[in-house]
Amino acid sequence: MSTAEHVREIETAWRGGVSGRDPYVIQSWRRCLDEYHLDPAANCEAVILPEGRLKEHRQQAEELISIARSGLERLYGHVSSQNYVLLLTNRQGIAVEYFGDQRQAHELRKAGLYLGADWAEARAGTCAVGACIAAGEALTIHQTDHFDMTHTPLSCTAAPIYDTAGELSAVLDISLLSSPHEKISQALARHLVTATARRIELANLMAQTRRQWVLRFALSPEFLDVDPEGAIAIDHAGRIAGMTSAAARMLAQAAGLDWRRPEALLGSPVSHFLDLEVDGLPCLTRGRPTRERLLRARDGRMLFAHAIEPPRHPRLPTPSPAIPAALREFGGKVPEMDALLEKAARLARTTLPLCLHGETGTGKEFLARALHAASGLKGPFVAVNCAAIPEALAEAELFGHAPGAFTGAAPKGRKGLVETADGGTLFLDEIGDMPLLLQTRLLRVLAEQEVQPLGGGKPRPVRVRIISASHRDLAALVAQGRFREDLYYRLRAAALTLPPLRERADFDWLLERLLARHNPAGRQLSPACRAALRAHRWPGNLRELDHCLATASALCEGDEIGLADLPETLSGGPPDSEAAQLRAALAACGGNVSALARRLGVDRTTIHRRLRRLRLNRHS
Repeated sequence: MSTAEHVREIETAWRGGVSGRDPYVIQSWRRCLDEYHLDPAANCEAVILPEGRLKEHRQQAEELISIARSGLERLYGHVSSQNYVLLLTNRQGIAVEYFGDQRQAHELRKAGLYLGADWAEARAGTCAVGACIAAGEALTIHQTDHFDMTHTPLSCTAAPIYDTAGELSAVLDISLLSSPHEKISQALARHLVTATARRIELANLMAQTRRQWVLRFALSPEFLDVDPEGAIAIDHAGRIAGMTSAAARMLAQAAGLDWRRPEALLGSPVSHFLDLEVDGLPCLTRGRPTRERLLRARDGRMLFAHAIEPPRHPRLPTPSPAIPAALREFGGKVPEMDALLEKAARLARTTLPLCLHGETGTGKEFLARALHAASGLKGPFVAVNCAAIPEALAEAELFGHAPGAFTGAAPKGRKGLVETADGGTLFLDEIGDMPLLLQTRLLRVLAEQEVQPLGGGKPRPVRVRIISASHRDLAALVAQGRFREDLYYRLRAAALTLPPLRERADFDWLLERLLARHNPAGRQLSPACRAALRAHRWPGNLRELDHCLATASALCEGDEIGLADLPETLSGGPPDSEAAQLRAALAACGGNVSALARRLGVDRTTIHRRLRRLRLNRHS
């Protein structure tokens, strides 16, 4: 196939034309065009990271490399005679481990099948590693499946490796410099790489959960003890503490959930998914014949199970921490929130940088303040909305300025917000909106633990605990080159994900807590009103619910808050589009965005963001 023919096929597929390619190939081609703006006619030469940057990536993946190495060596022993190359990449697509024939080192390095190669889809185009990271599934990118002609001689097959928390951790790739024309020729390679990835996940689970029960699964008894298909770790209270990706799929299927939402699985009682309580685990050990160790999933499937007991004389397990009062205010007493808050309590008293994920309005700043209150730090809590500070002033706001540093600067200089937080917590909200220049300055502060005011002056030492938050996918921003990768890993030493309001099992608890803030008279909600609140999707999450209850309490004239007191979008009143509502509210404020923001209790940037999304202007 010529370059022109290849480009025409990609353009045809992009327009929706008929193609014989696998759907994941078409999806990758479209990402390359729409998101990464790559040119299929341009040569995309392999990029090998310099020694220093590769060392950083290998250090971050050191534990996984150690666990995976024996499995990789065994796999390479099976396929080396067929000229295959193995790459283990991290979740960014950087090859951190490599097995290949050194006699072909020059050709392999030129093709990117080498240690330190960057196979991120945003840079390399459609490739097995990049497409696997995007799809989260094992797949083959064979010859002209690749986005540009540079890589079309290659045939590459990759499988994802997930960590015990259900997050993508690495990718295992098996590749050939040249192969038979038919893609089906790589079916065995796909089977081998998938099986090896599964075994690496199992080994990692066993290494990470030595003090917990481990329950392994298989569909047939013969391979249960030697090569199980998946496994979960179960804590002393009978809750899911870790899992392999195959086990996550099985649990999710049993409960009708999405396995790609691991937060819905972790921390939940094992009895939600299996006909099993924690005290039934000893009955599934090797003391019973394999064929008798049967277990029923909640969807009716039968599985063979093998329970592995933790050592009988380990160190006493760390008890679940008492959840501090500040954190307890964040959620009701349900297993999902208990698991989140117990994790938060453990992390609160560390110095690890934390990254909070969650939709807008889920309470990220509230949780950040609670973490600070539970941390024991003596310094202040300083919150910075990275999306709200004008870019021209952001550097001086964050890092301070020397006297006379710029027109309008304070005559005596000014301390920045980073230095203000010295000894305490700096909360960087909407960190994904921070300009790249400020990201570089912030990285230097974190690395050197000192701040240099704008306009010169002596650097000042600072000791701050960083908590960042974003409703955006920071990993995707890194892949797009819009967020520094090194800063991403500095900030994300640990992460907490806040569930959206529509998925919170403690909704009624939240409802009563928020209602009490706006309802000193103690009015009750009518059954119809409560049902409407439960049924709403809450795109604005806690913030929207709080405003809704405040409005309903203010409008209510009786002894009970009824359906008529709720906004029309909840009460079933006349339908009205979001755009029309925003246009009417803005008109009522005379087109003044600041007045509307005060009225709604949000930032001006939020109003501007909604106007842009709805393609309105403030005078429309």
